[in-house]
Amino acid sequence: MTKKIKQMKINSKFCVIIPAYNNENSLAAVIESVLKNCLNVIVINDGSTDRTENVALNFGNKITLISYKKNRGKGFALTQGFKVANKMDFEYALTIDADGQHNAGDMIKFFEAIKNQPNRLIIGARSFNNPNIPKGSIFANKFSNFWFRLQTAQNISDTQSGFRLYPIKKIYKMRLFTSRYETELELLVRCAWKGISIVTVPINVFYPPKEERVSHFRPKKDFLRISLLNTILCFFALFYGYPRMFFCRIFCNKK
Repeated sequence: MTKKIKQMKINSKFCVIIPAYNNENSLAAVIESVLKNCLNVIVINDGSTDRTENVALNFGNKITLISYKKNRGKGFALTQGFKVANKMDFEYALTIDADGQHNAGDMIKFFEAIKNQPNRLIIGARSFNNPNIPKGSIFANKFSNFWFRLQTAQNISDTQSGFRLYPIKKIYKMRLFTSRYETELELLVRCAWKGISIVTVPINVFYPPKEERVSHFRPKKDFLRISLLNTILCFFALFYGYPRMFFCRIFCNKK
């Protein structure tokens, strides 16, 4: 794996991680909108085969770029971003998708929320009343919410959202089972087991017309991966997750 890291001025405890795979048409606009709200941006080029890397390089030392040739999956890209964020001594990393669906203006909601509730994992919860939201996304979210509730006894309205603020120091050492789309679900469950409180803030999401949407989700393969993960997590929930959460509620000092 080759790394191209450009040093940036660290002026806060927050950074933004943008995992990107073949997003040459949307990445520049996403980076520009993010830079208006946070100067610490880490772009992970996850083995793109288009001009994604060149688009990121055009920003020069305004961003930190991690690039590798082989596509390893969104989960792997996120973990690489977490490691870099930790090395740069950030306390929190906000993750935002590179396809332009998230509104960077909503970032301020996460920053304000973490001031009042430090060391939490904050999820940007979408409104599913949007008439343009794909039916498949609605089903996938309900499916994911069900399993998350079963594995943690907690209820979250949007477990599929990729717009999140992670407490880096609490998660960067996690050894995850997964490396692709299902990683975001694993992170939620593992954080809940670890005693990290999970809260939500409302966000706006843009859904382009069906013919303009870019998705790298592979229905058969990725759904199988998610199903296998849920089976594993349910098993571990009984013998590890629930006992650990019980222990944390009694002995952990939550701030």
